[in-house]
Amino acid sequence: MGHIDDAGGDDRKIAVDINLVPFIDLMSVCIIFLLITAVWSQVSMIQIGSSLYGKKAEDIESVKPPPRAEIPFRLDVKEGGYLVVVGQKNVSVPKVSGEYDDLRLVAELKMVKDLYPEKVDAIISMSDDLEYGYLIKGMDALLTSGFPEISVATGGVK
Repeated sequence: MGHIDDAGGDDRKIAVDINLVPFIDLMSVCIIFLLITAVWSQVSMIQIGSSLYGKKAEDIESVKPPPRAEIPFRLDVKEGGYLVVVGQKNVSVPKVSGEYDDLRLVAELKMVKDLYPEKVDAIISMSDDLEYGYLIKGMDALLTSGFPEISVATGGVK
């Protein structure tokens, strides 16, 4: 805390205390905000492939997406069971005696892998009212079936 005292010999003594704590708090928040936004701006530059800081070389080939990456593949975990969505095809894996049929799900996912062997990515989504463990079981089934790049879609099942 700052303090000003003129210690003058006259009768007018001035004593002013400056509270620096709010200023330090504000500066701390500003520094944290700048650090976080710097990371976001760097990530966005990577995504758009910008060449702002250097000219793109002519001999570098453009990056091509992996084959069959355009096929939408999603696993939905619903109250009544699993739903495997591959392109326009929907395969339902209903519950058996109140339990999720994980073996049949793995079999269905392996059929998708056999159909599209180059495909390694998948999206999984789940209803908000279900337990988190069912999402983990679905992710395990995807990993077992050969889809290591799993994305979790938020916002629930469509």
